[in-house]
Amino acid sequence: MNKYEQKQADRRERFQDRAEKAATESDALYSAARKRGEAIPFGQPILIGHHSERRDRNYRAGINRMTEKSFELSDKAKYYEQKAATVGTGGISSDDPDAVVKLGAELAECVASQERMKAANKAIRTGKTPDKQIPALVELGFSESTAQTLIKGDFCGRVGFASYQLSNNNANITRIKKRIEDLESRRSREAVEVETEGYTYREDTEENRVMFEFEGKPEQEVRDLLKRNAFKWSPSRGAWVRQLTNAGIYAGKQVREGLAKLKAE
Repeated sequence: MNKYEQKQADRRERFQDRAEKAATESDALYSAARKRGEAIPFGQPILIGHHSERRDRNYRAGINRMTEKSFELSDKAKYYEQKAATVGTGGISSDDPDAVVKLGAELAECVASQERMKAANKAIRTGKTPDKQIPALVELGFSESTAQTLIKGDFCGRVGFASYQLSNNNANITRIKKRIEDLESRRSREAVEVETEGYTYREDTEENRVMFEFEGKPEQEVRDLLKRNAFKWSPSRGAWVRQLTNAGIYAGKQVREGLAKLKAE
């Protein structure tokens, strides 16, 4: 497990812990509210005008508040359960140090799939009849049931793999190649660190982040400038960051120019 994968695992665990805590608190509150409700005789109304009316209303209101809070905590638990379940499901992150290797494996799968689809279409065209087409498709690695489906055709009567499937997969191949090129270019870039009065500017190739580190909490106008350029505060890094891309580097330049203007005022 590399550093990025460990961070993802830790993040998932934090969400799971929050979900478990919220669920436990929800169950405890619901049980307490139910226990309090059992103290009221079944069907017992509030006695209007009786000396117990105010106390009874407050007692019942407390039960309602506890029940509502229990439901809120239950929703919170479900929210964090969903967050935990989605960690790491967004595809291959550029922050992953093994991203190039993983993208290379994904690219190889797409290329193999493209060649397999083209070979299947050729086998169908060449075979012409099912008794020749099906054995040829099975030889390519397709199951007999899949081969039957391919020669049967879709709702438009298209047999084999449709042209849009080949086009889409080819577009995916092009996209992955471009991502690999971009990542290799980024990671071959020299790291940058510029110290100036009041802050340090960094282009950290290892963290894959453009960073601004300040001596203490920056003024509101500085924070507004950072936010306008899509920088976010990262407590774990102790810096304002955004991803190390060409857009991120340009945004860093804009912030540095803005900081210079603020200093000159």
